[in-house]
Amino acid sequence: MNTTDPQIVLGTMDFGTRVDPDRAFAILDSFVAGGGVWLDTANCYSFWADPSGVGGASERLIGAWLRARPGARDAVRIATKVRQNPLVPHSWPKSAEGLSARAVHAGVEESLGRLGVEHIDLLWAHAEDRTVPLEETVGAFGELVAKGVALRVGAANHAAWRVERARSLAREQRVEPWTALQLRHSLVQPRPLTPVAEAGHRMLAAEDLDLARSEGLAVWSYSSLMWGSYVRADKPLPHTYDHPGTIQVLAVLDDVAGELSATRNQVVLAWLMRQGIDPIVGASRVEQIEEALAARRVRLSDEHLARFGEAR
Repeated sequence: MNTTDPQIVLGTMDFGTRVDPDRAFAILDSFVAGGGVWLDTANCYSFWADPSGVGGASERLIGAWLRARPGARDAVRIATKVRQNPLVPHSWPKSAEGLSARAVHAGVEESLGRLGVEHIDLLWAHAEDRTVPLEETVGAFGELVAKGVALRVGAANHAAWRVERARSLAREQRVEPWTALQLRHSLVQPRPLTPVAEAGHRMLAAEDLDLARSEGLAVWSYSSLMWGSYVRADKPLPHTYDHPGTIQVLAVLDDVAGELSATRNQVVLAWLMRQGIDPIVGASRVEQIEEALAARRVRLSDEHLARFGEAR
C-alpha cells in the first residue's frame, strides 16, 4: 500500500443538495483549518437528491467555495469520478455514462468546468463498465494524465483482478496505471455472501488489500462510519449486519472507546487508518468533521487490533 500516512478524506456527496451552501462552506473551511487536504466528489453527486435528476451539484459547490476562498486550491487536493452520471435526467442506470474514451473525456471536461480548476488531483473510474474494452478505458485515463488534466488515476468499486488487468494494460500502452482503490469498508461487516442493498457498492475484500500491499496502491474506504449508525439510535445498521459478529464488535468498540477516551466513530476511523486505509467521511455539520479529524490522535495498539480481529 502507499507509504504516506493515512488521512481523513472529506466526502462531499451531499454538498449542494442535502447540505446547503452555507453549511457546506463552513464544513470545508473547518476541514482545511483542521489540516484536512483531500476532498472526494463525483460528477454524478447527487443526481438522486437533485430535482434536476442529474449530478454536478457537489462539484459546482466546491467550485464556488474555491472561487470564494483565494488560495484554497493550493491547500486542497480534489478527487472526482466519472461513470454513473445520468446523461438523461431521472434515467439511471439506463442513461448512466460509461467508461468509453469519449465518455471519460467528456465527463472530465465537464467536471473541470464545474470545479473551475485546470486539473484533478485524483480521477476515479466510479464503477466498472464491461461493455467497453478495458484497453480503451485505460488509454483514456492515461491520456488525461499525459495531458496533465489528471495527476493520478484510480478505480472505485472494481474487482481486484480487473484493476490488475488494467495495470498490466497500462504498462503495455506505456501510460499511467491506476494507483488507488476505493471500496466500501468499515469495522462492522455484513453477513458473508449477503449482497448489500445499495446499488453499485462493492465491499473491500482481503484480495483488494493484498493487491494494494503488493503493488503499493492507496486504499480509500467509503461508508466508513455507516451513515452514523455507530452513534445514532435513529439510524440502525442495515439488517444484513444483524449477526453475532456485529454484537461482539460493538461491545469491543465500546470498551476501546472508553479506554482511549474517544468516540465510537473516532475509534472506527483510527482502526481503518491503522491498516493504511484513508477513510472518507461525509459530514453535514462542522462538529462531525472536527470529531473525525481528531481521530488522527487516537492510537490503537496491537492488542486493540487483536481484540477487534477476534470479535469480527
